[in-house]
Amino acid sequence: MKIGIVGLGLIGGSLAMSIRKHTEHTVFGYDIDPQVMLRAKAVEAIHDDLTGDMLPGMDIVLVALFPQLCADWIVSHADAFGPKALVIDCAGVKRCVCSQVEPVAAKHSWTYIGGHPMAGREFSGFASARANLFENASMILCPAAEVGIGQREAAKAFFLEAGFKMVRFCTPEAHDQMIAYTSQLAHVVSGAYIKNPLAPSHKGFSAGSFLDMTRVARMNEVMWTELFLENNDLLLPAVDDLIFRLNQYRDALASGDPEKVLPVLREGRIAKEALD
Repeated sequence: MKIGIVGLGLIGGSLAMSIRKHTEHTVFGYDIDPQVMLRAKAVEAIHDDLTGDMLPGMDIVLVALFPQLCADWIVSHADAFGPKALVIDCAGVKRCVCSQVEPVAAKHSWTYIGGHPMAGREFSGFASARANLFENASMILCPAAEVGIGQREAAKAFFLEAGFKMVRFCTPEAHDQMIAYTSQLAHVVSGAYIKNPLAPSHKGFSAGSFLDMTRVARMNEVMWTELFLENNDLLLPAVDDLIFRLNQYRDALASGDPEKVLPVLREGRIAKEALD
């Protein structure tokens, strides 16, 4: 198949590398940065440039841009995709993208599915892309109701072939609810934690816990501002819930009573063991 990838940052670049590593598909890529394009071809992440006149010939088009840019790009190229093309965005929130693209896709013969590769690194850009980024990752797909089982299965088969460990289907609403907790809240916590005035003096006093807590604080603040605000209605309750639970820990510690501290810690351990 011919695969087109728009945006060769961390996710788009890694998708290109992974597809080339695991499949025999031909990968065409486009990025606004000419230097990224040169490097992508130099390291053989892509076979060649993806140009506008080539879009009708693409079997699958993956759009790996910021959320609103994903929606804008797909809508603006709606008349250029081939009639049997599968178009999938890779933005980190789904409601805002799917709600804009699905009505446009419904007027055309090509198929759109909202997607989100559940993998990442604390570094951004093509220079951080890796062919093995998705080896233990899941791909979330959010197809509209009218997307048939054949198209869903074709998308699933493609991502499994491309190196993902599993593919999961859900609605855009369910996706954004879970992402608010599993991803966005973690970035909020990490960013707040690293601002402690003791952080600059951590060397020699820190181990795995500190590294785990601070890794995702090294975020692309432009992209994450958009992700946070597009999912604000679901992220805010998650933040409020965390504050509530932190206050439980604070009150227990402030009491100085081990009979109040111990149950709070036990509850956390039991909750983690239940998940494991």
